[in-house]
Amino acid sequence: MAGDSEGRDAGNGGDAAAGTGGESGARAAGRGALCLVTGATGYIGGRLVPELLAAGYRVRCLARTPEKLRDYPWSGDVEVVKGDVSDEDSVGAAMDGVGIAYYLVHALGQGKRDFEETDRRAARAFGRRAHAARVRRLVYLGGLTPAGVPERELSPHLRSRAEVGHILLGSGVPTAVLRAAVIIGSGSASFEMLRYLTERLPVMVTPSWIRTRIQPIAVRDVLRYLVGAADLPADVSRPFDVGGPDIVTYRDMMRRYARVARLPRRLVVTVPVLTPSLSSHWIGLVTPVPSGIAKPLTESLRHEVVCADHDIARYVPDPPGHPYGLDRAIELALRRVREAKVATRWSSASVPGAPSDPLPTDPDWAGGSLYTDEREAPVDATRASLWRVVEGIGGAHGWYSMSAAWAVRGLLDRFAGGVGLRRGRRDDEHLRVGDSLDFWRVEEIERGSLLRLRAEMRMPGLAWLEMRTEQDDAGRTVYRQRALFHPRGALGQAYWWSVYPFHALVFGGMVRNIAAAARALDHEGTSPTAPASARATSRRAGLGTRPGPGVPPA
Repeated sequence: MAGDSEGRDAGNGGDAAAGTGGESGARAAGRGALCLVTGATGYIGGRLVPELLAAGYRVRCLARTPEKLRDYPWSGDVEVVKGDVSDEDSVGAAMDGVGIAYYLVHALGQGKRDFEETDRRAARAFGRRAHAARVRRLVYLGGLTPAGVPERELSPHLRSRAEVGHILLGSGVPTAVLRAAVIIGSGSASFEMLRYLTERLPVMVTPSWIRTRIQPIAVRDVLRYLVGAADLPADVSRPFDVGGPDIVTYRDMMRRYARVARLPRRLVVTVPVLTPSLSSHWIGLVTPVPSGIAKPLTESLRHEVVCADHDIARYVPDPPGHPYGLDRAIELALRRVREAKVATRWSSASVPGAPSDPLPTDPDWAGGSLYTDEREAPVDATRASLWRVVEGIGGAHGWYSMSAAWAVRGLLDRFAGGVGLRRGRRDDEHLRVGDSLDFWRVEEIERGSLLRLRAEMRMPGLAWLEMRTEQDDAGRTVYRQRALFHPRGALGQAYWWSVYPFHALVFGGMVRNIAAAARALDHEGTSPTAPASARATSRRAGLGTRPGPGVPPA
């Protein structure tokens, strides 16, 4: 987990040089060189791309769903090609003319039992194709492995990350493997775990791994090292440990977070019975991070993960004030959350099993049964006000009807191993294609007129929710809403008909309340929020993304 531009506005006026910047070696050498970035729709890749552009590199992004990159602010400055690291032919085509290739994909949270073999095959294919294309450097961000611990004793997640590094180093292409432990940055899974655990639990019963020593690093420094690694000498092919200046326990991290956020001191009680598996379920209930992602993170904390060296500084020198200390990294991450400037989040990656094909365009779709619930209503408001309400849906604003029912559905999804509602939103007011939105994902957005969401909750079928703002022939604003469900087998059929009686309450209530919110926004100038009852339920369910009142202002 990595990447944010925390540090650019750190009050260090010269942080262009502290980041990737200036006319340093990376920038000068980078002019004209083409970088291939895999995982550009993910948390790390989505933040690395603009850093490479700022350093003078050209960038090509390899993405399974190129449409997800459409709304990124830098999308017009890069080349996007469709492909997947598991498809060797598409990787080979993407390598044409590439000088530096970034391998930023792994199976964390992908829910595959054979993820180690999947990672192994993909890394081998990537290395082969890079060698065949005469790529001059590979750069990989892996996990920091504990010293003196045999790989067979590592968690499956850490073991796989280490193996991928070995495979790329053996590819015949000079490779830089950067190994980091906990990365502190707005929106990262590690930071979200730390933030929610500390803010929500003044008294915590914790597992023994909370006493393990770790060496966290700020995302700003990770990005700086990733960009700098592209310009390493050709004879350098090796792993580098990267970390911040502080070596702490997880208990220390929580207490220091509380201090930076000006929260009362947290009481931490350690018990030996909480295994990583039990811990992951506990984290899944308390934080937005689902147990499928929390488990490999907690398993990785069983062993001490401290840098064995800081050799990277010989090749990528640390500017004054870098690497950032833990308190500064937390402060900058909190500022980003507070200002709603979180560029990407841990939830940027898609959930396995979610629909990847476009929405069928009519009910006669040849793919099988397609049930719909369609509603519309005239709205006594401008179309612009209605759109603000539509684009602001979910997260802290709620879903405008039956708030308790939405919260219960989210909890049931969490218990079933799904993402639940707690993912919230990356940005409170604005969405882009590919954003996670509670247990939906933005599949399409046409600003001012259409928002289409596809469901990522656990259910026996595929579902979409479509919201449109229109004007009729008389010039009146009209809100149109369509829910669609493609059932999977008999269980899917039973699911649709079991929830059908509640549609009038849930979907009908949404139409009425969205229209009312737009009217209030248009006539009274109020913010586009759900009714008070919905907001209260959302807060209880933990849907919001804003930090608590103790967060210092930016």
